[in-house]
Amino acid sequence: MNRLLAFLAIIKTGSFTAAARELGYTQSAVSQMINALEEELGVKLLARSQHHVQLTPAGKQLLPLIRQASKDWQTTQERAAEIRGLKSAVVRIGTIESISAHWLPRLIRGFRQLHPTVQFVMLQGDYTTIPQWVADNEVDFGFCNPLARPDIDVRYIKSGDLRAILPADHPLARREFLTLQDLAQEPYLMLEEGLYSEPLAAFGAAGIEPNIVTRIHDDFTIMSMVEAGLGFSILAELVLQKQSYHIRAVPLHPNLQRQIGIVQRNPSLMPIASQQFIDYMLAHRDELP
Repeated sequence: MNRLLAFLAIIKTGSFTAAARELGYTQSAVSQMINALEEELGVKLLARSQHHVQLTPAGKQLLPLIRQASKDWQTTQERAAEIRGLKSAVVRIGTIESISAHWLPRLIRGFRQLHPTVQFVMLQGDYTTIPQWVADNEVDFGFCNPLARPDIDVRYIKSGDLRAILPADHPLARREFLTLQDLAQEPYLMLEEGLYSEPLAAFGAAGIEPNIVTRIHDDFTIMSMVEAGLGFSILAELVLQKQSYHIRAVPLHPNLQRQIGIVQRNPSLMPIASQQFIDYMLAHRDELP
């Protein structure tokens, strides 16, 4: 595995010297590992010049398999650590911004009271990238709207309201509620969520074409742009908590909700720590905002 890790480090860093520094070896040791790996496989993996390293055709074909072997080895190490009592176990999560900000901190704090040594790695994505990360074993599980991926098993957790957000001094901000028709001609700052968007689905069901002026992959950037008077948006009520922007959140009529569920790895590959964290989350979902 050290040979495979050295090979991947060279691909990542672009040089033997940088890979050696990252792995804590000498450059000579890394060169010896690559030579031994190439000799064992019987193919040349890397074409080396004085200032450049690149994959050979054989290296390009074998790279995905070597990456998968590295992931499988990581899973093996994590499972062994869990057998020893969840020591040094890592929970890898694919998440969206509102969940990162308002669910995970309290869940991780509670879980760590039970398992203090468990570590967490979180990747921020959307309804398209997160299921793909799970399929590729980049994360153990992730959050997704079940409606976004009806073709896979997404375990429902909770629903939350969506709100129209406008500059605080906008005429529509004084309304008790707003319809999608009220917003149809307003410049729409759309939250980019991958291949599925709850507001776009609602606009489409109502036969309305929203006036999309930009698409942004960040809730807080959208709130800042709304505050600046660049348009309106529709965001989850959850992400609007604890924010200090000079904006107004107005309920929609009819009410529009976002469903949140989890998609996870095959049970046979699921690390014990990640499964226990999911179980902990489901046991405490009534406490989540």
